[in-house]
Amino acid sequence: MKGKFATNLLLLHVIVLVWGLTGILGHEITLEPFLLVWWRVFIAIFAIGVIAFFSKTSLRISKYDALRFAGVGLLTAAHWVCFFASIKYSKISVALVVLSTSAFFVSVIHPVLKREAPRRYEMLLGLIVVGGLFLIFKFESEYAIGIALSLLAAFLAALFSTLNSRLVATREPTQIAWWEMLFAWLGLTVFLGLTDNNTNMLVLPSARDMWLLLVLGVLCTGVAFVVSIRVMRVLSPFTCALAINMEPVYTIIIALLLYGREEWMSPQFYLGGLVIVSTLFVDTWLKSRDHAKRA
Repeated sequence: MKGKFATNLLLLHVIVLVWGLTGILGHEITLEPFLLVWWRVFIAIFAIGVIAFFSKTSLRISKYDALRFAGVGLLTAAHWVCFFASIKYSKISVALVVLSTSAFFVSVIHPVLKREAPRRYEMLLGLIVVGGLFLIFKFESEYAIGIALSLLAAFLAALFSTLNSRLVATREPTQIAWWEMLFAWLGLTVFLGLTDNNTNMLVLPSARDMWLLLVLGVLCTGVAFVVSIRVMRVLSPFTCALAINMEPVYTIIIALLLYGREEWMSPQFYLGGLVIVSTLFVDTWLKSRDHAKRA
């Protein structure tokens, strides 16, 4: 069991590193957020479909499952739109650090769904996270819109990851991922069709954007999404959320290497980010200690 846990945890960190590229890709792709996500899930549908075909996974589901997958799929689409919009309105570093608050939201949402009282130390760590956010907002207030969008993206990420952790107990990961991407795409298609962006869906992106979208849709979405759902069968929602919170660390390092001074932030920003990320490691240690006591 320990070997299986370690393997899945390592695999999750590889996926998180791949996800770390999404912020870079979102910065480089010139499409507006709704259209960017529309193309992302459109490509992912085909990528996951190929995985399902070669793994001989049936995509047939019940009406009840369709409703559940639709809800999570729409939440996923909303999360990605907010995330890419936050990058457009701020910087990659800002968006990713604020997104790491998703673990805090998981610690609130998970007990609510299980009808349990939240742990006291989680509430305390939550207050510390708020303090870290205050530091970031106070000294980087010019990115207020981007910070707000990233905070909303973090909440949505916590919500759909918690819901997915309940689905994977009884459903095939590839099946879940394909249907959630399909419903995400349908939801975005309806939205774009009702706005002035409806004609943009019929125009192919530039060759450069299309190549970047293929990387985003196939590797960072199709493959990563299926694998991330699969590891949820072994890892707890908290472990997954905390591992995923290494994403800003990976992304900020990559962004600094690629963009240099363009991504430099104030010392107070990095202090606020350190406060937020540190609480995640403390939370991991406390939960592992509680688990050891119960074992």
